[in-house]
Amino acid sequence: MRLVLVGPPGSGKGTQAEMLVDKFGLTCIGTGAMLRDAIARGTEMGRQVKPLMDQGLLVPDPIVNDVVAEFFRSSARPEKFVMDGYPRTYSQAIAFDALLRQQFLALDAVINLTIADDEVVKRISGRRCCPKPDCGVCYNVNYRGTKVPGKCDRCGADLVLRDDDKEETVRRRLHEFYRNTDALINHYRHQNLVRDVPATDTGEAIYANILAALKKVA
Repeated sequence: MRLVLVGPPGSGKGTQAEMLVDKFGLTCIGTGAMLRDAIARGTEMGRQVKPLMDQGLLVPDPIVNDVVAEFFRSSARPEKFVMDGYPRTYSQAIAFDALLRQQFLALDAVINLTIADDEVVKRISGRRCCPKPDCGVCYNVNYRGTKVPGKCDRCGADLVLRDDDKEETVRRRLHEFYRNTDALINHYRHQNLVRDVPATDTGEAIYANILAALKKVA
């Protein structure tokens, strides 16, 4: 099984990716995690993308494409995977198609998670994360609080609201998402890969709907 998860920030792509990994034995490939790691390590690429990510803007396609291509051309390349956060634009999808052809791989489905903007803002702006690199657990004041308010349950550190989780940043991210997504989705619809799944219910219900949609994969 080779899947791409598409959806606005806060639609639950990461949660669903984890559940699909457990179900099908997939490798989860998240470009967001790759980029944040580069920022934390202070690499040249990390310094380039940090101001963009802090403002909720998309990282330039060539940089993201290079990150993904390097991974798929390495010895760590998986045969089965779920993409979380890539591709995000039409040009990224074109580059990914070419990369997969080079690697003799093909996608089975593109799961398109749909959700209202206000719900996205509520989900993300309520998120509080542990700043420690060796922990990094995230909670939500609206859905999943902590035993001690403002403190990480795992390590006790003070939780923080990341710059890219602030409401004004979230709405900017949503604008960027929709500006780039129509062409991306249409590209995959022409390949009969898109499966639309509402992302407004519980995580378990969304997961069940994804599995039902995947049963239709030829």
